[in-house]
Amino acid sequence: MSQEEAAAGGANPADEAAQEGEQKKREEAADGQEQPRREAWAARRDLIAHGPDFVRTLVSRDQFGQTGGTHYGDQIFHIGGGGGAGATHPRSGPVPRSEVEELAEVYRDCLSFRKALARLRDDRIVFLSGGHDTGRRSAALMLLHRLGVDRIRALDPQTPFQELPDQVDTAAGYVLCDLAVSRGRPLREPHVLALRERLERAHARLVVTVEPSAALGDIPAVRWEPPPAREMLHAHVAPAAGEPAWGELCGLTAVKEFLLRQHRPGEVSRFARELLAYHRGEIDEEKLAAYGETAVATQVTRWLTEEKPGLRDKAFLVSLAVFDKAPYAVAAELGDGLFSRLHRIEDPAVPPRVPVFGSSREDRLRLAHADGYVTAEITEWGPLEGTFCAAFRDERTARILLREVWNLHPSARPALAEWIRRLADDRRPLVRTRAASAAALLAEADLSSALAHLIEPWADGRDPHSWLTAANALTMAQLLGMPTVSRILHDWCTGDVESRRWTAIRAYGLLGPVHHEETLRALVAAMHRQPPAGDGDEDEDGHDGAATEVPEEARQLADALQILLLAVREPVLAALTGLLRTDRAVRPHALLAFLQACRQTEDEASDRPPVLDWYARAVTAEDTATARHLVLFWDALLSDRAHNAQALGVLRGWVRGADDDPVAEAALASLFAALVATPTHHRRISHLLRTLRDAKEAPSPAAGRLYTRLSLD
Repeated sequence: MSQEEAAAGGANPADEAAQEGEQKKREEAADGQEQPRREAWAARRDLIAHGPDFVRTLVSRDQFGQTGGTHYGDQIFHIGGGGGAGATHPRSGPVPRSEVEELAEVYRDCLSFRKALARLRDDRIVFLSGGHDTGRRSAALMLLHRLGVDRIRALDPQTPFQELPDQVDTAAGYVLCDLAVSRGRPLREPHVLALRERLERAHARLVVTVEPSAALGDIPAVRWEPPPAREMLHAHVAPAAGEPAWGELCGLTAVKEFLLRQHRPGEVSRFARELLAYHRGEIDEEKLAAYGETAVATQVTRWLTEEKPGLRDKAFLVSLAVFDKAPYAVAAELGDGLFSRLHRIEDPAVPPRVPVFGSSREDRLRLAHADGYVTAEITEWGPLEGTFCAAFRDERTARILLREVWNLHPSARPALAEWIRRLADDRRPLVRTRAASAAALLAEADLSSALAHLIEPWADGRDPHSWLTAANALTMAQLLGMPTVSRILHDWCTGDVESRRWTAIRAYGLLGPVHHEETLRALVAAMHRQPPAGDGDEDEDGHDGAATEVPEEARQLADALQILLLAVREPVLAALTGLLRTDRAVRPHALLAFLQACRQTEDEASDRPPVLDWYARAVTAEDTATARHLVLFWDALLSDRAHNAQALGVLRGWVRGADDDPVAEAALASLFAALVATPTHHRRISHLLRTLRDAKEAPSPAAGRLYTRLSLD
């Protein structure tokens, strides 16, 4: 019988400090076991924070019909203007009327524009959440223009949000582009309410644009998706060339090929200028076609095959392809390592020479057709202001460059593969994640070679960190749409090689938010081929449980389920609730996953632990199905001998956190009321609340209120 059970059954309870000390020891021991295998949710966070743009699909929670989801994608937030902390600059400035009028002549709206327009009309403020270079600033200007706003002013994104009401002092339209919102710099609802009140008094309106990764919490936002490329191209070309000419121009092969691909508004605008030049007879169709991917591929071929640029600059270009939209210094630093390896292949008799101060950043970016910009990079310690990053102007360049190096220059493969393997051993999460993304892009170019040189050696290594890199690489390869990856993951997950099973299970967990049904089926199948997570006697309620150590592979399965629960939520919760009582193989893994999710304290959308906040939202929204499923899981946790002590420790922390959080206290009151209907749970929870209420040091006010509210005497 556990200490908590003995106390609940009437034994003399130890004081709270002793109980919490024992609980802390158990948790520290568990943490010590988990440290080498890399905590699953943190590993997912690193992948999302530091991966390329296509990794954003991992965080599209709303594709499952969820509400309240917050999206975490690219780690870069663009900051308007220069200067760091302490720099002085104006807080707002007028947007030229001519710019707005020129934009209005060619602007084409879309569904997300109309949604944002309705919200701006009703609420006077709207948040547009969209990726970089998706036309969100143009949309912001046009939203105000469509509502008849004559004067538009741009606000400085570095203005603290709580100071923005002071900047809204006239009846004008305001745009705040690229507001940096993150876990370290969150946006609070009171800030928005105060700003809306000021907008109403001033008869003003405001459009705020943010990255998809912005931590907006409960604040509603419109996900910005630009119009289709064909509609944007028509809006730019037809007014100038005429509708009959537009019909002819659409039939050109170069135009058809251009429209087959995804393009950002800026690219469409530039292609429209080329198309109008063709219409006027200034260029021929061959030059028009060269604007598209052919132009990028031709440029990449020249870089790699001609004498200039030199080998060191060629290595920098490849490094920038791996670290596109990442800090310039990282790409330059690690590019020199690639240069040394390539030089040993090209001229092994001569040691490589790296000039320490011989490169100009501006010249290198000009060579790479790349732009540099100052950003706030998101790190595990919060935003790092003033980071200089670099990005290819054409987003296709990175993929085409890596593909051509790998497929058309096989002599470079040994050096490139060795370099990427060294990146995977770097201490920086960004570098390790980009090593995995490079492997995924090379797998897209030549799967068998990338598997042999990179992914399989990682998966077969002895270090769990290398297994994680392999899992990240396969995850990103799947996101790139490679159909064979699913077969690889299935074979590895059900195979006999332990490290490959670990890799596949982790990859399934990471892919869960995108393919949650397929992932859950695969994980359940893997659970059926594993021994139970714990073998023990049933407790007084007839539930299985054990106090034995959980095998590593069972922990990995639970980690994958934890990611699914926290990232997808309701669909996975409902499915696991159904399996909880009917599938003995799944039950221990599901309980461990739910316990780990409850122990998670970090939630980007709320100050509360994510599962407690989830339950609070379900109760507030009268989502009885979700609330009932969460209660059923808590009932199973408290009834399980392997987990009830840790579960009570989680509840102890939640109660203490509710001392100054009325919403959390109300949620706990509802949860406890549902649980105390069982006599055993009644004893456990009443004992828990009494010990917290009567603690000699730091008694919990919330515990006393909950005890009285539930009438537990």
